[in-house]
Amino acid sequence: MIDHLFGILRAHPELALFLALGIGYAVGKITIFGVTIGAVTGCLLAGVLIGQTGAVLSNDVKQAFFLLFLFAIGYRTGPQFFQSLNADALPQIAVTVTLCVAALAAAILLSILFGFDLGTAAGVLAGGATESATVGVAIDTFRKTAPTPEAVTQFESAVATGFAVAYLVGVVTAILVQSQLAPRMFGRSLKEACAELEAELNIAPENSGDTARREIEARAFEIADNLVGLTVAEAEARVPEHQKAYIEQIRRGNEIISPAPQERLQAGDIIAVAGLRGFLVEYASRIGTEIDDRELLDIPVEILDVVVTNKDVAGKRLWQLKQQPEARSVFLRGILRAGQPIPIFPGLTIRRGDVMSIAGARRHVEDVAARLGYADRKTTATDMVYVGVFIFLGGLIGIPALKLGALEIGLGVAVGVLIAGLVAGWLRSVRRTFGFVPEATLWFFDSVGLCAFIACVGISAGPSFVTGLVQSGPALVIASLLICLISHLAALALGRWVFRMNEGVLAGTCCGAGTSAPALAAVQEAAGSPVPTLGYGLGYAIGNVLLALWGAVLVTVLG
Repeated sequence: MIDHLFGILRAHPELALFLALGIGYAVGKITIFGVTIGAVTGCLLAGVLIGQTGAVLSNDVKQAFFLLFLFAIGYRTGPQFFQSLNADALPQIAVTVTLCVAALAAAILLSILFGFDLGTAAGVLAGGATESATVGVAIDTFRKTAPTPEAVTQFESAVATGFAVAYLVGVVTAILVQSQLAPRMFGRSLKEACAELEAELNIAPENSGDTARREIEARAFEIADNLVGLTVAEAEARVPEHQKAYIEQIRRGNEIISPAPQERLQAGDIIAVAGLRGFLVEYASRIGTEIDDRELLDIPVEILDVVVTNKDVAGKRLWQLKQQPEARSVFLRGILRAGQPIPIFPGLTIRRGDVMSIAGARRHVEDVAARLGYADRKTTATDMVYVGVFIFLGGLIGIPALKLGALEIGLGVAVGVLIAGLVAGWLRSVRRTFGFVPEATLWFFDSVGLCAFIACVGISAGPSFVTGLVQSGPALVIASLLICLISHLAALALGRWVFRMNEGVLAGTCCGAGTSAPALAAVQEAAGSPVPTLGYGLGYAIGNVLLALWGAVLVTVLG
């Protein structure tokens, strides 16, 4: 029966790929000593296992999945990448570049010291720096100058072996350095550092009522005597500073009106008040007698994600935006930056590409959306024309190479597609009328694209994987440990002792530079605060690009 199954996988390698994905994602959920193996490593190991059957997958299939992954990286991080190219972001840029350069330098020196072959060196760099894209770019670069197809196969096998060991070591090391070692270096805990920044930037405490988690609703009240004679603006000004509530409509006799801020309240008025549920419950008696007036409360409401594209909004503090007249009765529910939720506080600087989730009466929400940028309404339709054309154009950009004797120097298709993805994502953030790729599609391109590529590498490497692991195992562990340790410590030292960055933001920046979401989760848990996410987005955008490029650089330098 086993022989029959092996025969099926050899005859239908496409089934071998999907079996590797299924097993790999299942293995990726396993947690060892608090660290999740992850889908990437799981799919690589599953691919290696299935590769023992002799199944062979086309390189074209592998490359197609990898290009989808690279496009997704660029598309997701493009707005943050180009937004970061300014003087205000210099500390975070410097920290990110330092970490990436230190990782490359350490990988080259250690590979020479340990006598690693070129494929193993590329795998160790990718794993120690915890950047999967480095694998694909290195393979793409090597394939252009490889003397024979057999050399490519050997190279891929060595890359897979190095990456499988180094990635797990790199993830664990990044977690321990950022969440445990760094606080001891700087002499105070992440909780203290984040609490200091929270106080400085005036982050509202979780129990203040002004958070994205509170329910927003509208209730009708016959106004109390203490409100008679006040203007709408004066009545709303009585709401405590940390709360938020607005008068949306007034019933005056048989007439329902949408009041201006200067409208004066009269005895017998019934008002529809929209606000945080906690405030409406606690202060109901001060507003008046609550009644059920369905007609008055029939206010069209909307919850809308809005992408910031207006250059007049980008760079402003959140408290400045809240003072704008059009923001009068709109509630901010949350903000995403590079796909990560970030804490809401008055001193937060809004950046182009941020996604702000707002709620309120539809007319107010629409006005604010037009002021901020572009309403990102939910849809399942992907602009595949946009995706396909940009991947094609990126590949064309990467194909030309400068020939110096037998040496070809060029971007390569993979790097070209990565750059095209960055431009596509940035253009989408500037003009949101085209090029939409839903989050679910991005997840597929990103996660499945990468895991399918890695599974293909594992299947190709299967026959020689175990031999390579036995021969180089201890050296791989030491090298990957040192690459991660050196790069993260160098970045931490620069950020804290040169730029005086807050330790929480610095830790988030380093996690982003190393593209390590597990490390960010560990840092946030240790800090008990979302502050580290403020540094993650920018570091992730730049780190993804640089570490992917290092695959080509390492192959060129050591080749």
